[in-house]
Amino acid sequence: MTDILTTIDSIVWGPAMIALLLGTHVYLTFRTGFIQRKLPAAIRRSVHRDPDGKGDISSFGALATALAATIGTGSIVGVATALLAGGPGAIFWMWIAGLFGIATKYVETYAAVKYRVRDRRGQMMGGAMFVWKRAFARPDGTVPWWATLGAVAFAAFAIIATIGTGSAVQAAAISGIVTSSIPAIPAVAVGLVIVVAVAAVIFGGVNSIARVCEWLVPVMAGAYALGCLVIMAMNAPVLGQAVGLILECAFTAKAAFGGAVGSGMIMALQFGCARGLFSNESGLGTAPIVAAAAKTRNPADQALISMTGAFWSTGVICLLTGLVLVSTMIAHPEIGQEILADPSVATGAALASAAFAEIPVFGTPILVLGMCSFAYSTILGWSYYGNRCVAYLFGPKGIKPYQIVYVAVAFFGAIGVGDVVWTISDIGNALMAIPNIIVVLLLSGMIARETRHFVYEGHLDEEYAEPVPVVDKAQL
Repeated sequence: MTDILTTIDSIVWGPAMIALLLGTHVYLTFRTGFIQRKLPAAIRRSVHRDPDGKGDISSFGALATALAATIGTGSIVGVATALLAGGPGAIFWMWIAGLFGIATKYVETYAAVKYRVRDRRGQMMGGAMFVWKRAFARPDGTVPWWATLGAVAFAAFAIIATIGTGSAVQAAAISGIVTSSIPAIPAVAVGLVIVVAVAAVIFGGVNSIARVCEWLVPVMAGAYALGCLVIMAMNAPVLGQAVGLILECAFTAKAAFGGAVGSGMIMALQFGCARGLFSNESGLGTAPIVAAAAKTRNPADQALISMTGAFWSTGVICLLTGLVLVSTMIAHPEIGQEILADPSVATGAALASAAFAEIPVFGTPILVLGMCSFAYSTILGWSYYGNRCVAYLFGPKGIKPYQIVYVAVAFFGAIGVGDVVWTISDIGNALMAIPNIIVVLLLSGMIARETRHFVYEGHLDEEYAEPVPVVDKAQL
């Protein structure tokens, strides 16, 4: 089964998917007039609360929830596994994917906010499934079969991905780091704690999730970044060598770390892009689901705020992790050849643990707390994504059963899920990305025109003219 899943994973994340993903990122970068240059202004807007905006949660709350879902194990273990499987060059391609992915995050969020709806309880609903249905609806209200297919495919694949990426994988990461650091604590106990901690938040809905993420994300990301900077300072003599090795391995087949890790450009590109998407979700279509619930005056405002998430997750956190790992492996070549022998989730976690263990006394606790808080916040964020997709497919009555299954899977993940679920998550991410990428490409011309008006012509505080419609299950 593992061999079959690995084969499928290599196919869906093969050259065609890489070309589609990177091609979309680059195309939308130029289509939006290199929207990345608005990043400083977008960061400033992300901490500004707009009481007059229409939505359920603050813009920062939506960003924090999306970041909670993205700054997870992919930012630590995902970077380590990409390094081991694709070589140091994978770090470069992960960062490039994140840089160009900022434009895709902007466009997909713009579409989600523009085509969002309210349910009968007054709650905002948005995402690629609503974009497909509303953007291509005929004047008489009917929707072409292909648009319906795109909507259903995205929602269905997203639900599957949330179970793996959002629940099982993250719970397994928490359990693995806790039980390896404190062997006296059994995995079952960790699983039960996860169940209680997750259930206490997600059953309260998006407002409950956003409140937790608003304070948890800045604290956990700041503490982890500080730990990374300390290690980089300790490895300062070889930091330049680490940067050079990353750049060299991105374009050559050079072996690294005494020949223990070697890979060509294609492998570096493949694993870098795969982990880049896993870490920032640009093109995946998940972050726009929660962005659609934000209080905002127009789609461009929230799209700018949301695109900063790709910068923070990949442009900062993943880059820091990559530099820490590569410089540590150069500075301490004795760090287990057994770690380098098998690129897997377990060895990736072991590599990250070895790097942070270089900080006396505080290193391991920082990593343990960082991994646990990152993974926990990811569980919370992805639960909302699945919540909205279930509501789209089955109506409000499907939400509670989904939440129960989601929490249960987290428990089972904590007591024994590893590389198989990680591989399934990779496959699910690719399959849900395809309908999302297609729809944003189809709408990119319209979004580019409206972006010129709102962003480049200075109308970001303008109220969007189109009202948010209210729908019931029969209209979804």
